Amino acid sequence: MKLLGLFRHAKSDWHDPRARDFDRPLNERGRKGAALMGQHIRDHGEQWNHVVASPAVRCAETIEIAAEAAGRPIAVNWDRRIYLASSATLADLLREQDNAFHSILMVGHNPGLEDLIFDLVPDDGSSPLRDIVEVKFPTASFAVLELAIDSWADLTDKCARLVHLIRPRDLDPALGPELA
Repeated sequence: MKLLGLFRHAKSDWHDPRARDFDRPLNERGRKGAALMGQHIRDHGEQWNHVVASPAVRCAETIEIAAEAAGRPIAVNWDRRIYLASSATLADLLREQDNAFHSILMVGHNPGLEDLIFDLVPDDGSSPLRDIVEVKFPTASFAVLELAIDSWADLTDKCARLVHLIRPRDLDPALGPELA
């Protein structure tokens, strides 16, 4: 069995219309969400063997703030292929990972991360957490999947169970959707 963590970057800033998408930083709500999620990921207890992440500014800042809040330095393997990747690209990247890693944390973007959950977790009514993801996998969400594989190269559709899902608003309602 392998373990896969998926951590979507926190809320980013859209105020500079000239900024490239890749260069968008976090906004204040995003910084708060990243810190809160960093503490949660630490408290969840898994020591991730390997971290792969998109090098986009909003992902880098999410990781930096989360690691600082968790009080744990983190070694990150930056992979540009994660930036705005499809589920198929993310799955291919996972299949390339060293089998020595029991657990991998991937930090990236939607819709790729959300679609990866849909591809890996069966839609057979057995996963209430998958049903929540179907509604939305918002910024700074964190999911943990148990993969029924012995080798990353064996990753296939419907090989996973979604065993943990947390969104910033689950920990602090003020970080939920802004209601008019």
